[in-house]
Amino acid sequence: MTDLFDNPMGLDGFEFVEFAAPYANVLEPIFEMLGFTLVANHRSKDVALYRQGGINFILNREPKSLAAYFAEEHGPSACGLAFRVRDAHKAYARALSLGAQPVEIPTGPMELRLPAIKGIGGAPIYLIDRYEDGSSIYDIDFEFLEGVDRHPAGCGFTTIDHLTHNVYRGRMAHWAEFYSKLFNFRELRFFDIKGEYTGLTSRAMTAPDGKIRIPLNEEASGGSGQIEEFLMDFNGEGIQHIALLCDDLIAAWDRLKRKGLPFMTAPPATYYEMLEGRLPGHGEPVDELKARGILLDGSTDDGDPRLLLQIFSAPLLGPVFFEFIERKRDEGFGEGNFKALFESIERDQVRRGVIAAD
Repeated sequence: MTDLFDNPMGLDGFEFVEFAAPYANVLEPIFEMLGFTLVANHRSKDVALYRQGGINFILNREPKSLAAYFAEEHGPSACGLAFRVRDAHKAYARALSLGAQPVEIPTGPMELRLPAIKGIGGAPIYLIDRYEDGSSIYDIDFEFLEGVDRHPAGCGFTTIDHLTHNVYRGRMAHWAEFYSKLFNFRELRFFDIKGEYTGLTSRAMTAPDGKIRIPLNEEASGGSGQIEEFLMDFNGEGIQHIALLCDDLIAAWDRLKRKGLPFMTAPPATYYEMLEGRLPGHGEPVDELKARGILLDGSTDDGDPRLLLQIFSAPLLGPVFFEFIERKRDEGFGEGNFKALFESIERDQVRRGVIAAD
């Protein structure tokens, strides 16, 4: 994809998401339920590489590491993320010149030094310029398992579509400026979602390469809405969910279901009864979507459907969950579904007694 606007950092998509947990054998079964396969282990550290299609999940079990300290504070979580860049040295120098805070990641002998800056909640943002097969960071720092496909198909997910940050009320402008100043992100969408009891505000930021999308969410009002609950459970700001992209969401859902993955509460039946009125001529199999709880959004103006199919897992890492997406020429975030999702989470909060129904 060509640059959408000036790309001073040479961004080229997500390289990986790093995960950690404060205790053993928590993340591995979750990755497997999501369709990921262990393909490599680090040569000198207790760090594992899980893959599905072109998606890299790094599981960092190294004691006394930045990831371990992050997990002690936040619980099982996404503790770091990596952007691909054309030149990591130049991108890192530019970020520091603009006020980014450096993060020192200890390295062993004959091991690559990955430049990183402080991101959301103190999680590092790594800048990676070695990502071609054969010369990538994994080829140098990891040992691939024998007889294992290096890019397993898994449940059919191919790339990270976006990941979302939950921030304290009044801090959304700070993080929008952070991504704009350092990486030249632009605001793609702005949402002000109100449920029956609470609300949230969201700014969807996108990078100039068109591949990195980071929506920012904050509580729209005081009290115990879902963003506030996340911040309390997570013990701070952080990555709320990670969205994985596929070409056939119905088939991917079936594979996830067979692996035992739990999904978020489905929308009410009226959601599907209203689909044809909201998206006339969409052409999607409503009964199959309803049976799986899959949401549909987009537009069908002029008889030219541009659609987004999406569904969400239940929380899997404390309050952190995953989103699963199929895009049919729609580049939005499911704006029409935000309210349905918001109300679904809100109903769950009422059921659990987090917020009180009138």
